[in-house]
Amino acid sequence: MANENREKKTTSLGEEVKDWVISIAIAIAIAMLIRTFIVELYLVDGPSMNPTLQHHERLVVNKFIYNMRAPEKGEILIFKFPKDQTRDFIKRVIATPGDTIEIKGGQVFVNDELQNEPYILSKTRGDYPKATVPEGTVFVMGDNRNNSEDSRFAEVGFVPFDLIKGKAMLVFWPLDEWQALP
Repeated sequence: MANENREKKTTSLGEEVKDWVISIAIAIAIAMLIRTFIVELYLVDGPSMNPTLQHHERLVVNKFIYNMRAPEKGEILIFKFPKDQTRDFIKRVIATPGDTIEIKGGQVFVNDELQNEPYILSKTRGDYPKATVPEGTVFVMGDNRNNSEDSRFAEVGFVPFDLIKGKAMLVFWPLDEWQALP
């Protein structure tokens, strides 16, 4: 009788361990799928998006949205740096395919219209000759224009859609800086 009880306990313990292992494996698989295809967390590294985003803030990035539609003007996105795709950059979309972009006298013009950009730190230094954004790309700039490596520079240039990782949706850390992004 004692042997039977010990066998039942062993079987029960073995079944419980098996159930836990299966549950943990399923949870890990779901988390990996979510991180790979739906959302990912990112750390802001550097001042190029000040004042909108601060160095070391943490973001939730929607990785799925650009499978449904193209990026839109004003959105903040994460993309692979074209010259070193192991690095990720975060910038704001200024112009989309077919738009003309020009910077003169510290002011940004998209399709010959002066842009109202209340989110920038200071007037943009330097000029950028009028150019048309090619199909399948976007023109991006940091909000801290004079401290940003962005589409104005050959190393970045027009960002191809296939290098875009996702749209920044939410600052979640630090908690007192929590905000939804445009």
